[in-house]
Amino acid sequence: MASRFYVTTPIYYINDVPHLGSAYTTIAADVLARYHRLRGDETLFLTGTDEHGLKIQRVAAEKGMDPKAYADGIAEKFRETWPRLSCSFDDFIRTTEPRHEDHVQALWRAIRDNPNKAEPNIYLGHYEGLYCVGCEAYYTEKDLDQPGNLCKQHKTPVETLKEESYFFRLSAYADDLLAYYEAHPDFVQPPGRLNEVRSFIKAGLQDLSVSRTTFQWGIPVPDDPRHVMFVWFDALTNYRSAILERPDREQLWAQAVHLVGKDILRFHAVYWPAFLLAAGLPPPKHVFAHGFLTYNGEKMGKSLRNTISPVALAEAISPEVGVDVLRYCLMRAISFGQDGDFSIRDVLQRYQSELADKLGNLVNRVLPFDEPSRQGRAERGPLEQKLQAAYEAGAEAAAKAFDELSPTRALDAIWGVLFAANDYVDKATPWASNKKGEWDKLATFVTTTLELLDGVSVMVAPVMPRVSAMIRERLALPPLVAEVGADRWPTTFPTRPLGAPFARLGAIFPRFEKEREAEIIAEFTPKAAEVPALPAAEAKPAAEAKPAEPAAPPEAKGTVAYDDFAKLDLRVGVVVSADRVKKKDKLLDLRVDTGDAAPRRIIAGIAAAYAPEALVGKRVVVLCNLAPRDFGKGLVSEGMILAAEHGGALSVVTPDGDKPAGSKVS
Repeated sequence: MASRFYVTTPIYYINDVPHLGSAYTTIAADVLARYHRLRGDETLFLTGTDEHGLKIQRVAAEKGMDPKAYADGIAEKFRETWPRLSCSFDDFIRTTEPRHEDHVQALWRAIRDNPNKAEPNIYLGHYEGLYCVGCEAYYTEKDLDQPGNLCKQHKTPVETLKEESYFFRLSAYADDLLAYYEAHPDFVQPPGRLNEVRSFIKAGLQDLSVSRTTFQWGIPVPDDPRHVMFVWFDALTNYRSAILERPDREQLWAQAVHLVGKDILRFHAVYWPAFLLAAGLPPPKHVFAHGFLTYNGEKMGKSLRNTISPVALAEAISPEVGVDVLRYCLMRAISFGQDGDFSIRDVLQRYQSELADKLGNLVNRVLPFDEPSRQGRAERGPLEQKLQAAYEAGAEAAAKAFDELSPTRALDAIWGVLFAANDYVDKATPWASNKKGEWDKLATFVTTTLELLDGVSVMVAPVMPRVSAMIRERLALPPLVAEVGADRWPTTFPTRPLGAPFARLGAIFPRFEKEREAEIIAEFTPKAAEVPALPAAEAKPAAEAKPAEPAAPPEAKGTVAYDDFAKLDLRVGVVVSADRVKKKDKLLDLRVDTGDAAPRRIIAGIAAAYAPEALVGKRVVVLCNLAPRDFGKGLVSEGMILAAEHGGALSVVTPDGDKPAGSKVS
């Protein structure tokens, strides 16, 4: 029997337009859904729009529109946008649909009528409190910025509302929630977010107002139509409304994964499971809260969201592969679950250094040798065996990362395979074999590289479906077709008959002219932003030389026992990728192949000495068993690169010869 996977985005509130932030969550959900379809899992990907509440009623009134007519227009913008970003949702739900309203009212009745506590789960009372219309939520003064009782998110004063309200007895479920987290420690992810949720509950839960009488744009409370339901009670239920409509979907609930921004974690990890437990229903499998996204170092405020269209940005990068480039950079540049910055300059740099040079160029490096290789016979030797081992370790690591909801680590593992493949090309020297007429060696090279590209075309498909199809078209391979029960993941090294056709098509990632790069940067950089210069392609030349001063003798340190030195895990590493760390002038964010299943992330303070591009491919010495160091903002270093210092200048320590990554240094 096939496994199951059910992934959801938050349903997006229609006071806004589809923007880079909402695209980030939707693309992440699509990547995970595509991966699970490739594995043969029965998969459902749900997104939609949240359309009720006081804010929508007010906006519609200001425009002289009926709330439903206003909602229809905005909801259609969301429905149209996601396919343009290759987001293949299986269902799009709107909270104004009758199928949703019926299930929300059914959940209310189930909670109200369930006698699992000494007192009723829902009771009638009066509420007076501070209310943010933007958040559709009540707050206490300690939750707000002072002076002025400002919403921390919207930076606007909240309102004081007083009304009759139904309350959900949330306070009665504190122990139930804590017990559930104890029994399901992976319910909230990443792990650090669970501590936030526990702390919130242990500080004391107040009963929750779950109905309104001050406006009418909402779902009526069963048996009391004077009240409409609290918009969050309404919205959260969408995750079950979509599956309860069809009996064949109900079994998916046990595998439900909600992807949400960390700002709405409380609603999903406290209120939602409490509602479900009160109704006698199980919570979802996981709630995964990702971090906040900034753009070019700026917070994604509403004016910026309205300016930077993800669809327009993708089309500007490339009409053919721009969507895939955008998807790749969103998943690659920001560790999923952490805060991160999305920079147009970073996109252009990754386009060239990672996509064009590492992936696209690998396809191009085979093409010149296709015809002459047909005169030989492929026989794998030590080089090919090493490449196969690196491939299979990378495929396994990538699958494990996708299973653990980490597209970033999956791409790290896949690009580790690509680095090994490019290293293989350098060592196989097909140009020399061609010149010498060594047709067997050439046939081995071409066949092995094409076989690896076959597997890579599958591994990149969840993130870059169009690029995957273009690679397969060039290799004359059939399109990827997902089928429930059929696992397409290329765990073992693919095989390919010698002389199989190879299409001579154009480059997948054509190079940008500098003028076009400048145009894209200018078009998608907010005009008020101060834009730093692009990093140089090579390290800056040294200033005019000064006479060298005598070096001071190094400070003597105490001796260490040999056994202590032997504890150090020193290895040869090869830098796979290098990027500048935003707003940290001294730091570079490196991925280094140290012989593990996936490249190791190392944050190194060498930005003053090296441009990122100058480090890629460089052999270094890495201390691998140093305790991880957290630099904040999701930057966790998993080792240290050794460097020599003289007069304040740094030079990384490089081993002689061509020792492979992972070689022991002693």
